[in-house]
Amino acid sequence: MSYSKQFRVKPGSEVDLGKVDAGFHDQHESHEHALPEIETYTQKMHDLQYLMYAEGKRSLLICLQGRDAAGKDGTINHVLGAMNPQGCTVTGFKVPSKEEAAHDFLWRYHRHAPEKGQVAIFNRSHYEDVLVVRVHDLVPKGVWSKRYEQINDFEKMLADNGTHILKFYLHIDPEEQLERFRQRIEDPARHWKISDGDYAERPFWDAYTEAFQDALNKTSTEHAPWFVIPSNHKWFRNLAVSRIVAETLESLGMQFPEPTVDIDQIKQKYHAIVQEERIGEAQALDKQDKQKKKGSGKKKKKG
Repeated sequence: MSYSKQFRVKPGSEVDLGKVDAGFHDQHESHEHALPEIETYTQKMHDLQYLMYAEGKRSLLICLQGRDAAGKDGTINHVLGAMNPQGCTVTGFKVPSKEEAAHDFLWRYHRHAPEKGQVAIFNRSHYEDVLVVRVHDLVPKGVWSKRYEQINDFEKMLADNGTHILKFYLHIDPEEQLERFRQRIEDPARHWKISDGDYAERPFWDAYTEAFQDALNKTSTEHAPWFVIPSNHKWFRNLAVSRIVAETLESLGMQFPEPTVDIDQIKQKYHAIVQEERIGEAQALDKQDKQKKKGSGKKKKKG
């Protein structure tokens, strides 16, 4: 089955994350076994992103959500890093600035939506405003509960204007999160990733589960679907995300634009330049050869 269908949250369905196997890895037994397929889909992404950039008629927005250590940075690095930076932007959303907080909650996200021909990746996204603000009571329920509909309207507006939207929830279980915390502690190269916030959020696991489930259930639509990606195995996460992105881009039926010049005339100009430069090179070589012979003749006379 296509991963685009297998992991997609159907509109109107009820997701129970407790029943989703975070360690699922399909028929693949290891990273080495999955690597050829990962490379195939990352290359497809690269080629199709180039086509989207050239076509310039539509854009792609990718939203990454998940718990601490779920692998959002890793997904960007190992999978979406295959895209050409010239046509791709990555924005990480943290605590709103004073300016951002003075606007409606969607303002800062809309500013980073992709223009036509571009891919935009959100590391965390507008869904933080129905997740962390809910779990920690940062705004009243009467405020955040209305945001699901506002988010749906926002995404519908983007879709109506040519932006295709893919939203990935990277699903890990509590044991895997703790293991990744341990790896960060033991590896000095990962110490910079450690924050007190990681451990402060751990006691709210169940509250976040409920918040994520409501977001998935209420905002997975035909034009902006959610995908729940089993992510205990980083390599399978990479495979699933790259495959879904590639399958989505491939389904768009994109075309290279028609040339803006007369190709036959350009060919004639090209061949004329090549011919002229070849003649010039031949004349230059002939001149050099005559000068060498002339110089050689003078030496013989002196002798």
